[in-house]
Amino acid sequence: MTFDVERARAETPGTRHVTHFNNAGAALPPRPVLDAVAAHLDLEARIGGYEAEAQARDRIERVYDSVAALLGCSRDEVALVENATVGWDMAFYSLRFDPGDRILTAMAEYSSNFIPYLQVARKTGAVIEVIPNDAHGQLDVAALADSVDDEARGPVKLISITHIPTNGGLVNPAAAVGRIARARGIPYLLDACQTAGQMPIDVDGIGCDMLSATGRKFLRGPRGTGFLYVRKGLLERLEPPMIDNHAATWVAPDRYELRPDARRFENWESNVAARIGLGAAVDYALDWGLDAIWERIRELADLLRDRLASLPGHAVRDLGETRCGIVTFTAPRPAAEIKRDLGARGINVSVTAAPSTRLDMEARGLDEMVRASVHYYNTEEEIDRLVAALR
Repeated sequence: MTFDVERARAETPGTRHVTHFNNAGAALPPRPVLDAVAAHLDLEARIGGYEAEAQARDRIERVYDSVAALLGCSRDEVALVENATVGWDMAFYSLRFDPGDRILTAMAEYSSNFIPYLQVARKTGAVIEVIPNDAHGQLDVAALADSVDDEARGPVKLISITHIPTNGGLVNPAAAVGRIARARGIPYLLDACQTAGQMPIDVDGIGCDMLSATGRKFLRGPRGTGFLYVRKGLLERLEPPMIDNHAATWVAPDRYELRPDARRFENWESNVAARIGLGAAVDYALDWGLDAIWERIRELADLLRDRLASLPGHAVRDLGETRCGIVTFTAPRPAAEIKRDLGARGINVSVTAAPSTRLDMEARGLDEMVRASVHYYNTEEEIDRLVAALR
């Protein structure tokens, strides 16, 4: 498959100014996203915010269709939220936990998820159980099945994992987890923050009941955007932890009714321009094709791993049978110094530290790593430039 890198770079203004390997943080937005956001902001300035939203109503509604197409779900199962954390929190805190209920998660779980587990465990008496990794460094599916079937340890109220962790190059076996969750009727929450825009997503094939994602990473959308998927069969049983007059209707002095769709997880006020930009980003990714994007990203990441392996004192720290566009490594110098000095040369990377994925990092004896995350608009020449700078 031939990927039109020249077109991708021509439509990405940032590539003329920086060598960007921080796509797992926030990718460079393409021109259609920039134009969509700027056009709506200009409309707000000319005619007013409410009036601009009314005029753009059809375009805003199409964002739900675009996200549904990205995920393979119904538009009624999609909520547009301020960021992935808000979406994940709205789903997680909608569940009710009793003493002894188990929350099953993975070794590479992200801190913004694990901290709520700890909070709920402290408040309710629920129990957090971390499923060990297998020989490849990914969640051990057999151990998960054994844990779920061991009823003496208490009821499993939730399986919640990060599909692609923030570091380690790992892609957890989400569909295998989904088969276990579905067979036993256990709610399954998937953090797809690093997945959306990087690889194809099919929520039915994965078998998750809830999925959260952001716009700013591999989707190349605006910051401050995200979405939440909730399967209709579960949606009808969940009441969000916070609601307003968008999520529900005040139908009598002593009664309200929740919306019947996933928008019960939204609130009334939103950044309309950013939402339109998110829709443009999703449409842009769908236009390229997620299979083509995924193939291009993996090729670049594998090339980077090979180049890094040739550098004395540098060690690639990635795990898993399937590896993604997030490449993490250690070097003879502190990661923060490397990031600073590369930045001075116009090369963007990031640092991933133990507090982000504490269980995984401590198990591997790591305090910090450099994270270089590629996207399809990166080039082989940029990889060579990064490696030469490290050398």
